[in-house]
Parts: sequence; structure tokens; C-alpha cells
Amino acid sequence: MALSHTDKKGNVRMVDVDGKAYTERTASAQAVVTMQPDTMKLIADGEMPKGDVFACARIAGIMAAKRTPELIPMCHPIPISGIKIEIKPISETQVRIVSVLKCTYKTGIEMEALTAASVAALTIYDMCKAVDRSMEISDVFVLHKEGGKSGTYDRSDV
Repeated sequence: MALSHTDKKGNVRMVDVDGKAYTERTASAQAVVTMQPDTMKLIADGEMPKGDVFACARIAGIMAAKRTPELIPMCHPIPISGIKIEIKPISETQVRIVSVLKCTYKTGIEMEALTAASVAALTIYDMCKAVDRSMEISDVFVLHKEGGKSGTYDRSDV
């Protein structure tokens, strides 16, 4: 199977999307942050020393999505038309971050969705590390994507 990011000699290249049609595309991704129950309580009570953890994480995720092509070498700059980041506790020790991104372009927006969820998770870690260095970031993956030649993908095990 030929890889889209390599030429005939195996050299890495950016895929040429010039001949592709503009289509509406969406993608969602998630990340989970696991922490101590006391850390979760500090966040919920608004008592984390650095401030509103979830608000800062949402902003960081949005900013990161817009900078994805600067971080991932073969990503195309994409005109993102919408970003939504939801952060919710799912247990007394876990927070689930879900990013949903939209665009109308010639290539998908999955990398931006993954970047948004990942950086939001990293920001939660940064905001809380003074009180809990044992936090873990896990379960980072694409939940859904639609649009483009490959059609719709829904992760079925979530």
C-alpha cells in the first residue's frame, strides 16, 4: 500500500490536495486526565491556586488547534470554522475532554481535534501539577470524523 506522505523514493512530503474538492468536514477527539480525588475537589470548588482550570484548558485547546500545522510537520493550514471543547468530570478522579472541530476544506480536521484535546489535557496537568504530580493523560483518540473521500468514521468502543 502506498503511503500518501511519501513519494516514490520513500521521501517524506506534504500531500498535494490541490485537486480535491472543498467539503464540509468535522472531527471530534478526546483525552482523559486522571488525578487524585482531592485535586478534582479543588478544581470543582474553584480553589486551584492557578485559577479556573477548565476555562484555561478550553482556551489552550482552541489556541492549539489553530496552530496544529506549526506543530505537526505535514499538516495543512486549515480554515477552521468552529471549535468546541467540552471538559467534564466523569468520576471522582477523571476528567474527559472532547473537542469538536469544523471546517470546509480539501483535507480532514482530525489532527486539529486531537491537538485540541491533547493540549487541553496538558493544560489541566500544568494548572494542577503543584498539588498532584501523579496525574495521567490517557485515552487520546479520534471519536468521529465526517466529510471527504473516506466518509464517516465513528469509534464504536466508546
